[in-house]
Amino acid sequence: MITFLVVVLGIILLGGLVIVAGLTLASVLRAGRAESLAAAAQESARALGALPPSLHPRVDLDRCIGSGACTEVCPEKDVLSVVAGKAAVTNPTACIGHGECLRACPVDAISLVLGSERRGVEIPLVAKDFQTNVPGLYVVGELGGMGLVYNAMTQALQAMETIVRAPPPRVEGVHQLLIVGAGPAGLAASLAAKKAGLDFVTVDQEALGGTVLHYPRFKIVMTKAVDLPFYGKLRLSEVKKEDLLAIWKQIAAKGGIEIRENVRVEKVARGEDGVFVVDTTGGTFRAQKVLLAMGRRGSPRKLDVLGEHLPKVVYRLLEPELFTGRDVLVVGGGDSAVEAAVSLAEAGAKVHLAHRGKAFDRIKPKNAQKLEAAKAKGSVTVLLEAQCTLIEEETVEIAVGGQKLVLDNDDLFVLVGGVLPTPFLEAAGVEVKAFKGERYAPANT
Repeated sequence: MITFLVVVLGIILLGGLVIVAGLTLASVLRAGRAESLAAAAQESARALGALPPSLHPRVDLDRCIGSGACTEVCPEKDVLSVVAGKAAVTNPTACIGHGECLRACPVDAISLVLGSERRGVEIPLVAKDFQTNVPGLYVVGELGGMGLVYNAMTQALQAMETIVRAPPPRVEGVHQLLIVGAGPAGLAASLAAKKAGLDFVTVDQEALGGTVLHYPRFKIVMTKAVDLPFYGKLRLSEVKKEDLLAIWKQIAAKGGIEIRENVRVEKVARGEDGVFVVDTTGGTFRAQKVLLAMGRRGSPRKLDVLGEHLPKVVYRLLEPELFTGRDVLVVGGGDSAVEAAVSLAEAGAKVHLAHRGKAFDRIKPKNAQKLEAAKAKGSVTVLLEAQCTLIEEETVEIAVGGQKLVLDNDDLFVLVGGVLPTPFLEAAGVEVKAFKGERYAPANT
């Protein structure tokens, strides 16, 4: 009997060991496949010369222990992977600067950097409270290199903590604060100013929403919870652009925030008395402090070709369904251009997408997949190494690989980015630096 029990227990133990070994082997094989895919993605990114769009992680390989914590917390899921026992940026175009990897790394092997040796990013230098070298002039949000909704709002609230801690005295004919921009950062700053009882004014060259207004329809916006004055905890994970704009309006109404819309700031100058004189298209304002919460787009970049003045040429897309059945050309090689081309095709437009580069090396993976699917369906025709050379009422002329191509055309979308407001900042006395893959202090604190 005892012998029988020993045999049974031995069989059970052996079976258990076989199961454990099998599970271990399966786990090892899955990990091996995952690493092989990651290594292939890394090599593909290198071959394409793919670059992160803005703020992104840099891994100190001497310190990295390959824990994988950074890969698990990334909201975009596949920016970082463990390759050969070390963390590596395998999908650079997917990174949008959340910074969760920095906070998750157990050995501080990750820092957040801006730009690259190939493509520098010009950023105004700011202190921890986001004040520039010009006393009383603050820069927050996208203009300062941090474009996420959560980051922009958080920076604005942190800057406002400094301002309201020692508010400037009230002076007749001078606002205590002027806020430039009514996007996420400008809205958060306005709420904080309202709560503190400051005499302030908020202006925007367009309307409430700021940069969000330029997203294609149904653009998904990622953000984290932030505590806003008058509103409370704003909890969002994934939200359509239209819903986000509706929330902004609700928040502004609840806080009693008034935005002076269609007012473009043209010049900011600090006088000898410390008061800022701000020239705008809506008149001149005087303020003791100025918070710049503008986007980085500035004015839309143009093609500078004959015929660009025609009314069919526009620089943003709002309603794709208005272009059903029309011949449309989209010019650009970034996410905005690709998203617009796909949206127009889905709405039934006949779409050509012209990009001067050899590949779409700056777009997010999801957009690359959508573009490939649209190409496969024949709903979007892609022209690479292509430049628009002439725009006429019913046609456009494009140089493609040295050959002239004439297309029937009803509408032309120029989505090639914006002219950065660097001259505007420098004219105000703000020190601006071109970051070329260097550590960006505000993001690393």
